[in-house]
Amino acid sequence: MRKLAPCPDRPNCVCSRASPSSRSYVAPIAISRDPGKAFGRLKTLLAAFPRTEIVAVNDTYVHATCRTLLGFVDDLEASLCAAERAIHVRSASRVGFYDFGVNRGRVEALRRLMAKPRLN
Repeated sequence: MRKLAPCPDRPNCVCSRASPSSRSYVAPIAISRDPGKAFGRLKTLLAAFPRTEIVAVNDTYVHATCRTLLGFVDDLEASLCAAERAIHVRSASRVGFYDFGVNRGRVEALRRLMAKPRLN
């Protein structure tokens, strides 16, 4: 399992490895089925996100860059922790101080998609 970087002391980053009392904390994505299949689904969903490109991937880690509507690049990382039955996530802006909730919204959108039943 690759370790996610901590968030800087700015409100433009969220991470499930942050302290739950931190403003940057976001809950990890819970896994209710086979961890490998769940992580595979996350990678598939992430690859379909608009303006998103996967730049590094393996069986337990994925790093993607996401372009905002204004053209800024954000980083999204996800790391599978099968022992915790969770996928830890981090989404952060590369520039700027505020992100107006874009990174938290991105993680929550991914969480909602992961919770939906598969159609195939």
